Amino acid sequence: QVQLVESGGGLVQAGESLRLSCVASGGDFSINSMGWYRQDPGKQRELVAFIAGSGGTYYVDSVKGRFTISRDNARNTVYLQMNSLKPEDTAVYYCNLGTGWISHVKGDYWGQGTQVTVSS
Repeated sequence: QVQLVESGGGLVQAGESLRLSCVASGGDFSINSMGWYRQDPGKQRELVAFIAGSGGTYYVDSVKGRFTISRDNARNTVYLQMNSLKPEDTAVYYCNLGTGWISHVKGDYWGQGTQVTVSS
């Protein structure tokens, strides 16, 4: 059974950093894409970044230059390093196990989410 478990969220001040982790279990996901999404109450869940099976990455414009996605296939773990955080980054962050060697196709498996709150 596939499970995704996120961790690393918290309350920080604007300008500070957090690193989110997502550990996948239940298989070998080294060729899968992994995506980080975020959702504010009352808003749609949006893609923040993904890392493809090939290692290629994508970032939404609002986080480019501040966030870095990476993966450790030996640990079935994907990370999201978030620097220079802004209040508008406040949301629940979710990881998603997708498919895609070059890009990311959203899959059915999600973690439970981790809250990131950035105060001004």
